[in-house]
Amino acid sequence: MKQLPAPLLLLPLLAGCGFHAMYADDRLEPQFKSIYVEPVADRNGYELRNTLISLLDSDGRPAGKVYHLRLTLNETNQGVVIENNTTNISRYNDTLTVNYTLTDAKGTEITHGTQSSLSSYNVAPSPYATLSTQQDSDKRAAEDIADRIRLDLGVFFRRRDGR
Repeated sequence: MKQLPAPLLLLPLLAGCGFHAMYADDRLEPQFKSIYVEPVADRNGYELRNTLISLLDSDGRPAGKVYHLRLTLNETNQGVVIENNTTNISRYNDTLTVNYTLTDAKGTEITHGTQSSLSSYNVAPSPYATLSTQQDSDKRAAEDIADRIRLDLGVFFRRRDGR
């Protein structure tokens, strides 16, 4: 007789403690699809909005949406590594902070929150390479925040609906 690995033996205990895998719950899908993510002006806002639309499985159009998600971004850039005996900065930290507000179709606030992400990049000898690494770093931060906003909204809907 083959013995099951220990983690598999513990799975039945999770059901008894109230643990539910939120991403596997299809009951959140209708709420997510009914969210219109409002456009944001800058590059990171564009990345954040598109990632959220994808994660929420929304179509990106306001027609027929029950909720509107408004995003406000704040970006800071700080040089953190200065090369020896020079004033040249060789590494930067970018912090992206997003305030979000979920409203109903009438504009009444339902929930709100804030998410932040820190991304870092090195300065390369080529200005183009530095710009490219900065944009890639900022894109990853926006994707991280989009995932956490989706998680926040899922928790909100589950609590509100008593699940």
